[in-house]
Amino acid sequence: MRMRISIALYICLLLCAIGMTAQTGKDYTEQNNDTTEVLYYIIEGDTIAREAIDLDEVILLNKLEFNSKEDRRRYLILRRKTRKVYPYAKLASERLTTMTERLKTIEKRRERKKYTRRIQKYIEEEFSAELKKLTRTEGQILVKLIHRQTGRTAFALVKELRTGWRAFWYNTTANVFDISIKEEYNPFDIKEDYLIEDILERSFQAKILERQKPAFPIDYLELTVYWNKKTVNK
Repeated sequence: MRMRISIALYICLLLCAIGMTAQTGKDYTEQNNDTTEVLYYIIEGDTIAREAIDLDEVILLNKLEFNSKEDRRRYLILRRKTRKVYPYAKLASERLTTMTERLKTIEKRRERKKYTRRIQKYIEEEFSAELKKLTRTEGQILVKLIHRQTGRTAFALVKELRTGWRAFWYNTTANVFDISIKEEYNPFDIKEDYLIEDILERSFQAKILERQKPAFPIDYLELTVYWNKKTVNK
């Protein structure tokens, strides 16, 4: 119980410390005198004519194959945990973007602190109970996914948005329970991270999870080829 509460404390601190603005566009067509149609795309008042429609990239996924029942069982467990915590990592990215943009418009330090406290209270009330239910491995996966979605480790975010001492304290507490909030997401170097990326891609295509671009480029096909070759060469 103490372990789960500690996990919730530093993750909740992170989510509380970070509070997505998106540029939207709209399509419309116009009939020409020669009866052809031209597609226009409006972005912030500018009208751009286009002769083609961009289609979303579709990645063809290979059928899952496992060397043993144990490998399959581990993958399914990892899938369950990844799907459970990904929404929190996505939320962290959204809160960070929102808070960063909002703080740019607030000049007074007192008002900035007031705004940050309001975001903290909202996160605490909304997600604290759920975060307390996370296991050690779920907490560590979440830390990695926070790095995937924000481009910064949980440690760096806490240090940046709170204080260096607070970041050190929470990392030390996490280490007692074999969790590091300095952990990065490295799917090219760590097999489990590659499996997490595979789980995410399959979950996005199956509409089980909502896709959010990672903070840094990840080529899933290149990643898959890399690990397939590595497996064959063993």
